[in-house]
Amino acid sequence: MIISLLASLLAIMGLIAPAATAETMRERQWYLDRMQAESMWKVSTGKGITVAVLDSGVDTSAPELKGKVLEGKNLVEPSKDARTDPDGHGTAISMLIAGNGAGGQGIKGLAPDARILPLTVFGSTKESGTNSIPGLINAIRYAADSDAQIINMSLAFPYYQVNKTELGKLQKAVDYAVSRGKLLLAGSGNDGETSNDITYPAANKGVAGVSAVDSSLTTTKFSNHGSFVTLAAPGKDIPIRCIGKAGYCRSWGTSQATAIASGAAALIWAKHPKWNGNQVLRVMMETAGKPTEGKIPSRYIGYGTIRPRYNVLENKGSPGSADTNPLVPAQAGGPSSPSSSQSRSASASPQSGSSESEASEGGDDGASPLLWIVGAVVVVGGGLFLFLRRRRAS
Repeated sequence: MIISLLASLLAIMGLIAPAATAETMRERQWYLDRMQAESMWKVSTGKGITVAVLDSGVDTSAPELKGKVLEGKNLVEPSKDARTDPDGHGTAISMLIAGNGAGGQGIKGLAPDARILPLTVFGSTKESGTNSIPGLINAIRYAADSDAQIINMSLAFPYYQVNKTELGKLQKAVDYAVSRGKLLLAGSGNDGETSNDITYPAANKGVAGVSAVDSSLTTTKFSNHGSFVTLAAPGKDIPIRCIGKAGYCRSWGTSQATAIASGAAALIWAKHPKWNGNQVLRVMMETAGKPTEGKIPSRYIGYGTIRPRYNVLENKGSPGSADTNPLVPAQAGGPSSPSSSQSRSASASPQSGSSESEASEGGDDGASPLLWIVGAVVVVGGGLFLFLRRRRAS
């Protein structure tokens, strides 16, 4: 009954277009230049920060992750090691966060000196993978009690897959993690063009839901959108290690966007080690590239597209109170956030970051396709979103 984790349930995103030219890995990671990563790395590399990756496990044999992966725990099948990854998704996500570049041949993470705490929340069999909400709940609590500062959840469960009892337990786990000073980020989901369901844990109070933008900093059509979106990050044409095949593949999804947002948070936190998750999130929200139209937060990119360099290089953004999560309503009512006076409604069309954001981030503003030679023809993008969608009618 062993299967490649969730293989029959993942969203298959399509074929890679025929390669026109060979590009270096650095060129494929277009978002690093956009965010001026090289300049930021002179100030912060994420050293001293641990990111808990709640996913399918992490393969420690990946050269990009050598010496970066802690022991972790499998919260679904305790007898199995979290440092294995039958699916490959958790490994790909970890590379985007903390990859070392493997001598220029592999993926370079946005926070290359951060460490990864793997927490497995998806089982390797059909039976153990039927309902991963309990595993997710336990993993959040485990991460809250660990030394990890950031909890990365590149996954999304549509509302109809989370029953009332589970939702209550999930919120309590999130509340506990926030009370422990953690920063929680989760993907908004990848069915924005179809059902566009509310998803959890992105919609849990205190969790920053992350949508995806493309190389023109425009919201992707596939990103789920709604009031649960807090930030946006690059999530299209993102190179990852091919799942089940050799080489590197072009991928897309809010899984990837969440990982890149976690890397950005690690850079900021490493520069300000005395801050907690509430303060890092508040600065990320304040320095984000705001929507060019409509109200803030918008349904598509929330408070905007991440711009970590505004804090890392320019010290912009006020951390505010360590005791108040900017996404949780204050006692007096209303969100305690940089835009607390503004409605959570937004314009009815996809948005991009501000023109100032696009210009200041540098690089080519064009959205030319990334075509490269890899050892595979199928891309699995978006990761663990739409998990168990075929069980909707049950």
